[in-house]
Amino acid sequence: MKREMKWSGLVLTTTLFAGLLAACGNNNDNAGNASPGASANPSATSSASEENLAPLTMTFYSEDPNPNWTNMQDEVGKVLTSKTGISLDAEFAVGDPVQKSSLIAASGEYPDLISAKQSISKFVDAGAVLDLTDLIDQYAPNIKKVFEGQMGRLKYSEEDPAIYVIPSYSTVGQQYFNAGGGFELQHRVVKELGYPQIKTVKDFEKAIKDYLTLHPKDENGNPNIGLSLNADDWHMYISVTNPAFLATGGADDGEFHIDVDTTEVTYHFRRPEEKEYFRWLNHMNAEGLLDKESFVQKYDQYKAKIATGRVLGLIDQDWDYGDGEKALKAEGKFEYGYGHYPVTLTEDYKEASFWPTGFMAGNGVSISKDNPDPVRAIKFLDYLASDEGQVLMNWGIEGKHYNVVDGKRVIPEEVNNRKVNDATNFQKESGIGNYNLLSAHYGDGVKDPTGNYYTTSFPEQIVAGFNDVEKEVLAAYQATTWRDLFPKEEEFKVRPWGASWNIPVPTESESVVLEKKLQDITWKRIPQAILAKPEEFDKIWDDYQKELLAADVEKAEDLREELVKARVRMWSE
Repeated sequence: MKREMKWSGLVLTTTLFAGLLAACGNNNDNAGNASPGASANPSATSSASEENLAPLTMTFYSEDPNPNWTNMQDEVGKVLTSKTGISLDAEFAVGDPVQKSSLIAASGEYPDLISAKQSISKFVDAGAVLDLTDLIDQYAPNIKKVFEGQMGRLKYSEEDPAIYVIPSYSTVGQQYFNAGGGFELQHRVVKELGYPQIKTVKDFEKAIKDYLTLHPKDENGNPNIGLSLNADDWHMYISVTNPAFLATGGADDGEFHIDVDTTEVTYHFRRPEEKEYFRWLNHMNAEGLLDKESFVQKYDQYKAKIATGRVLGLIDQDWDYGDGEKALKAEGKFEYGYGHYPVTLTEDYKEASFWPTGFMAGNGVSISKDNPDPVRAIKFLDYLASDEGQVLMNWGIEGKHYNVVDGKRVIPEEVNNRKVNDATNFQKESGIGNYNLLSAHYGDGVKDPTGNYYTTSFPEQIVAGFNDVEKEVLAAYQATTWRDLFPKEEEFKVRPWGASWNIPVPTESESVVLEKKLQDITWKRIPQAILAKPEEFDKIWDDYQKELLAADVEKAEDLREELVKARVRMWSE
């Protein structure tokens, strides 16, 4: 059912009049440039100068945690408030974020700004969020500039072409210069073993086993841990279940495997090769190489364990385990940091972490119907999307966090050292990294009109952030960054639907019930299969597959395939 939540009838106030005047004074003559780094006037993309700067606090809810949030009292946050007059009273989900979003969506009272990821469908169905089409068209030249040529992908669905979300998790022009996932091994492990080949799960297992034979305990007499997994709530996806398809040549389409040529959909746990991946984890457990607490430890315990330096191997993303590694770096224990390796079940598979999606749109920020001033809200988000806003969010304050030398932005060595080795405190103080998911922005590798990169994640700066130990390990593997070890994007076909997990599913859809039922079964059976005695694994797996069939997994596959095909049609228009 199409939602009639158009903005135009909601804000016929004096605020609208002020916004109209401000918009007229901030037309971006370069908004039609095909290249985001083409000859645009940086001042033209900053929309704050003639805005209403009266102090206004808006409430903000995000499904993602941000432990370094300082209520915009960090250095970047204070500048953002001075430029826009806006401050945010933020709430970040703890525990089960989907459940939290469900409660808020059902409450009838909504935060002013909402970042609900895939739960946005709950808010759309509740009539809680505004159609931003008109707001963007009239007041957001910078957002339109970022999404030039991609605006059609911002539509919610074929049936409801409204724009409810300003995408902030998907970026335009993204290039991946480094890897943050794959399988991780501490640098001390590969150095001690003479930099062995790390390509398959057997290679990974052998490195852990050989190192534990040499060093069963740390310098304090505590036992070293071979491999620890993070299975606390939604982290189960990241550390336990997603690696099963990535290590067997499957793209990240959430809980489904989709044939790139036919769009045929399979619940990915039904793939025979994934059974063998989980059999390997079962073997790791039987060999005593898997952390016995993997399926009972809480997230904080997992990170604290990593911070001890005793965990040799991980299967995770650096943003998930990063707090533990940052603690080690802050102590100067660089050999206890982790490298990223493109491990697969066997050499017959191609590790699929970088399978391209094209620009996906999807997850980002919405403006709720309870927002006191939608014009101020969209103009705040538009400032964040401006050249000035993006440089501020990514680089910080000129003269404090970076300097301009011969036309190039340069991060001073002492600032970069803090950014890398004292990352938590630096982010809290500076605010760099606290605001990137609030609005539209370009991806790594895109240059602004001055010829500088919008972000600080480009080859030279990435290498500058590596410590000597990391550089030594990379050199031993004939690589400059970890990305060099992984298959190149051009080795895969671009998925014309983006990613299945990024497709909104209406709350009334039968898919919601079916997929939740499948998840409950899977999250019970996968740990059970991994922790079973090896001789019991096949029976548990067979019972698991029968249970999936009884729970209508085939119908869930058909419904998901309909969504994928609808997305392909909509994006092909």
